[in-house]
Amino acid sequence: MTHNSTKADPGPLGLMGFGMTTVLLNLHNAHIVPMGAAILAMGLVFGGATQFVAGLLEYANSNTFGMTAFMSYGAFWLSLVVLLFLPHWGLAPASSPALMGSYLLMWGLFTAIMTIGTLRASRMHQVVFATLTLLFVLLGCAEIFEQPILTIVAGYEGLFCGFSAICLAAMELLADQSAHAEVPVGVAGVPTEVAA
Repeated sequence: MTHNSTKADPGPLGLMGFGMTTVLLNLHNAHIVPMGAAILAMGLVFGGATQFVAGLLEYANSNTFGMTAFMSYGAFWLSLVVLLFLPHWGLAPASSPALMGSYLLMWGLFTAIMTIGTLRASRMHQVVFATLTLLFVLLGCAEIFEQPILTIVAGYEGLFCGFSAICLAAMELLADQSAHAEVPVGVAGVPTEVAA
């Protein structure tokens, strides 16, 4: 969340990768769209690999929180896709609802810890992490208690979480662009000096 102004800020990239992938998956959880290759590909590439790279860039910027968040959630997306694929490849049995629920609740615990770390950040950071904590808890409970309605509720809550991350990414990106924008000479409404 802190940014060294001499380097590019990887925050908007990581947030956009997280947000867009979260929206796509939760369209499925909310039963708006079926599971498909678009969701899995997004999880591998933009949610997974790109967020992981954003975390490495945050490391280079000496941002421990950003590094931990982006690399961890990048690993989450990669591991989730692997979890879905391993049974189809015949490499491991599918996880039981209790095991899958435990996996999701562990991510909820991690996210709750990260949410505490946002208390000195912007309200939007707090919203993203708090709603993500709730999302993991809802999904974990839906699996453990085998309650499909909780998955649908989680889907709609996850859409809010994902769009919140997209909004935060857009705000950070556009604020950074505005800070670097140069006003062209002779723009209407900007007085220019006239040589005497």
